[in-house]
Order: sequence, then structure tokens, then C-alpha cells
Amino acid sequence: MIDTALVRRLVDAQFPQWAGLPLEPLDPAGSDHVIHRLGDELSVRLPRHPGAIGQAEKEFTWLPRLAPQLPLAVPEPVEVGEPGLGYPWQWAVTRWLEGEVATTEMLGDSPGAAVRLAEFLTALQACGTPGAPGQRSDRTGDSDPGDTSHTGSTGSTGSTGSRESLTLNHLADRDLDTRAAIAEVGGVFDGPAMAGLWDAALAATAWDRPPVWFHGDFHTGNLLTVDGRLSAVIDFGELGVGDPACDLTIAFTLMSAGSRAVFRAALGVDDATWLRGRGWALATGLNAYTSYAATDPRVAAQTTRQITEALTG
Repeated sequence: MIDTALVRRLVDAQFPQWAGLPLEPLDPAGSDHVIHRLGDELSVRLPRHPGAIGQAEKEFTWLPRLAPQLPLAVPEPVEVGEPGLGYPWQWAVTRWLEGEVATTEMLGDSPGAAVRLAEFLTALQACGTPGAPGQRSDRTGDSDPGDTSHTGSTGSTGSTGSRESLTLNHLADRDLDTRAAIAEVGGVFDGPAMAGLWDAALAATAWDRPPVWFHGDFHTGNLLTVDGRLSAVIDFGELGVGDPACDLTIAFTLMSAGSRAVFRAALGVDDATWLRGRGWALATGLNAYTSYAATDPRVAAQTTRQITEALTG
């Protein structure tokens, strides 16, 4: 249980300068974190489960380096809290970002939003990657994403605060789980079509260019809007370097066919990468559907759309 009383005690014990600020839970929060607003300018995020740990240190290390090069706001880390009072993991304090979560009703048919998202991903992919020749890439995280003169690969997920903390995404790693999910929901969606898309995505030509930054969880729920316009991208827990096809998921969670075509053209996506992106949208949609759709109608509706749009292409 992560309740407001626990969050209050953690904040007061580790950051007494904020002990007098009001603390309010954010509802609904995400599936990975319990989120509270702290005063007017801060938010507190505590991981709910082991799969979400490491994000606080990862964002604290990398986002300040990437943020100046990106056309939309991203979280601004302030502090990393430590385990305590029975809570086992690191947690984060960041600047509060105003805005509402993006919806398909608001932006799904917007060519402008599609171009804006393509611009964000283009800028993210243009940032220099850690571990490249001529860059420091030791375990202190001193490599410079602003240096775009070289690119290189990262290590595997491991120590936070360094290149080893970055996610490595491989579509084939999801094969067993995705095929099991296809079999499970074959009576709800078109089973042969899902299997055909999944086989084609796995067989598509692999990314053969230098590895680039990807957000890793680029879907509607991680976009904020102000006055109906995109304002921020949040939740960089899956931030990594490699094949950026996973970020094409946004085309199938947010966009209509028309805006999706605008997005693809603006981003300049080749056929093989687009096919792998459809595979990522199918795999992540199935994972969320089988995990949450039975108990959360909102997730059921969102993932049904995501799976259907991925099959459409």
C-alpha cells in the first residue's frame, strides 16, 4: 500500500524544506506509479512495482541533458528520494507540468499534432547517443547527448545513472508473450490477421543505421496538452537507445488514418521500420489488453483501438 500518509512521511523525513506544502493524490494515476502533487510546483512519483524502479535516477541523469534540444516540455527532475519507512525503492520529485492528457477526440484528426509529434521524435533521435567514440560513457553518466558528431550503442539494462540504465528494445523478445496473447484474444480480434502482422513485423528488415534515442513508451497517456495543443511528453521510464520503431506506437494510439499518413511523411519512416512499429503497437496493445481490459473499461477501449489500428496499418 502506498497511501498519502506514507508519501507525506517520506517527503517530510527526506526533504524537510517541503514539509509544509500540501500533498494531494492524483487520480487516476498510472499503472506504474502513485503520483501526488506537492504544493503548486512539484509532483511526487513512487513506483508501484519492481518493473517501474530505476526511472527516478534515469530521468534525473538524462532528461536535463536532452530537454534543451526537444521542442516539447519534458519532466524536470528535482530530487531522488531513497527507500525508507518500509518503502523499498527510489522515488522522484519533479516540477509539476500543467496540462491534460491527450485524447483521440482532441488530437486524433489533427495534422498539426501529427507534425508536432514527428518533430519531437526527430529532435530526440538527433541527440547524440551515449557510449559513442569521443564521448565519455563511464558509469557516472558523463556522456553528452548534445554531441551529435557520433553515435554508438549502449550496454544492457543495469546500473542506474549511466548508459547501462538505458532500455534496449528488441521486438523478438516479446515473441512468446505476444503469441500467447494472440491465442488468448483470438475470439475478440482477428486471430489470423494478428498472427500475420506479428510474423511480418518479426521478419521485417532490422534497423541498420546508427542507434538513436527512443522514448520507449510513446502513447497517448504520456502526452499532455494545454488549450488543446500538445505541450509536454512525460514518463521516460523506458528511455533508451537503439531502434526507434517502438515510438511509432503513438501513430496507432492517437491518430486517425489521415493524420497517421502526415506523421509518417513528416518523420520519413521507411516501410520496414513502419512494419516493426505496427508490431510494437500490436504487442504492447495486447499486453495491456490481457492485463487490464477485464477490470478497466478505459484501458479496454484504448487498447482495442490500438490493436485495431495496428492491424489496419
